[in-house]
Amino acid sequence: MTETNRVWRLRKRPVGDITDDVLSLENEAIPEPGEGEILFRLNYLSLDPTNRIWMSDMEQYMEPVALDAPMRGVVCGTVIKSNTPEFKEGDIVSGIGTWADYQIGSSASVGLLGDTGDVPVIDAFGTLALVGPTAYFCLLDIGDPKPGETVVVSTAAGAVGALVGQIAKIKGCRAVGLTGSDEKCQWITEELGYDVAINYKTQDVGKALAEACPNGIDVYYDNVGGKILDECLKLMNLHGRIPTCGLISQYNATEPVPGPYNYDLILMHRLKIQGFIILDYMDRYPEALEALSGWMKEGKLKARLDVTDGLENALQAVKKLYTGDNMGKLMVRVKDV
Repeated sequence: MTETNRVWRLRKRPVGDITDDVLSLENEAIPEPGEGEILFRLNYLSLDPTNRIWMSDMEQYMEPVALDAPMRGVVCGTVIKSNTPEFKEGDIVSGIGTWADYQIGSSASVGLLGDTGDVPVIDAFGTLALVGPTAYFCLLDIGDPKPGETVVVSTAAGAVGALVGQIAKIKGCRAVGLTGSDEKCQWITEELGYDVAINYKTQDVGKALAEACPNGIDVYYDNVGGKILDECLKLMNLHGRIPTCGLISQYNATEPVPGPYNYDLILMHRLKIQGFIILDYMDRYPEALEALSGWMKEGKLKARLDVTDGLENALQAVKKLYTGDNMGKLMVRVKDV
């Protein structure tokens, strides 16, 4: 164990894009765990769109990260010291932590990752710890797709979207994905099984969606909000469902963002729109993990990790989420298990 601890701290609230002065990387003393706590070393840091929300003082589902506090993140680590019988040295844990080499945890913030079998820890954490259950519960509980229905997914080559389309296909649906490059379009159709891919940067989205969904849209899995949501609203079938997982198109907005221009269609088409936060489903995690791991073993569910090496590169890496430069689950690898 090294003598210092690298910690990313939030120094200012971002206005618009995340700039280099929003976070600073500091060398600090390694903390000591108190009674009922553990000290664990960071192995993998998940980078997620919600990082931008946590940096802001906007209304949100958790308290925002305080200025000068360590940056919050979803983490996977190895226990170094334990002052609780719930964990022992060498255990692999995952949960809510910070962007730091060494950090304190407890049963309130982290849990055992569990036996991952033949699946490497980095893959199990990247797919099963957060994005997999998000795709699973948000699509199946809120979207409630039926065989033969059309499911449209935004950010279809992202961490969650890549899984959503595959789960839709497993459930017998037709899957249409929107993503931001021809390379990603090719990947989601040829590798992930999407029926149609739309490049929202180069194609007329409204026209392309109408051609791809001649029988309308039954479920729109919304990761972005904004213009794509408006175009999907035009094509939603009666009693369609819109599970809202993210609004990444407006996280960096510096001015108030107008609501959907086609809001009236929610009434006319009797649509169900519901927001989703994974924290509401923590007690049902075993259900999702069993299904997801089973599909992975059967070869029905594929995942791709977009891994950046080095905690020192976390700030630059997280920016990829908002430019669309990542393909698959974005993570930082600090030390392999």
